Amino acid sequence: METFKRKIKYYECDRMGVTHHSNYIRIMEETRIDALDQMGYGFEKMEAEGIVSPVVSVSVDYKRTTTFQDLIEVELKVLEMSALKLKFGYTMKRDGKVVCTASSTHCFIGADGRPIIIENTHPQLYAALKELM
Repeated sequence: METFKRKIKYYECDRMGVTHHSNYIRIMEETRIDALDQMGYGFEKMEAEGIVSPVVSVSVDYKRTTTFQDLIEVELKVLEMSALKLKFGYTMKRDGKVVCTASSTHCFIGADGRPIIIENTHPQLYAALKELM
């Protein structure tokens, strides 16, 4: 899995010139979307197959600031997987130094809004996610 890379945009910075804390959550989502695309299981495919993956919780620890034009590299791992939940871990770096560590927990639900166990319903997606552990 390729590391997700992205530059901080001007509008993401606050009056102090540093990246506003809320933007790290957006970067987490962009990282997940990129990883799923790399696995061949992007949001379009998931939604076409009737799967959605809402965020259940988010945790973020800020270590260093970032500013406009800084290149952020994000490493993504699956920290935990159970029948109903999936927890991603994110390590964001600038110039090799950790600027942020974070996690997001998700579940999988079908078009009817009921939880699904992807290991049973979508084994290819389950196997691809397991490889990120």
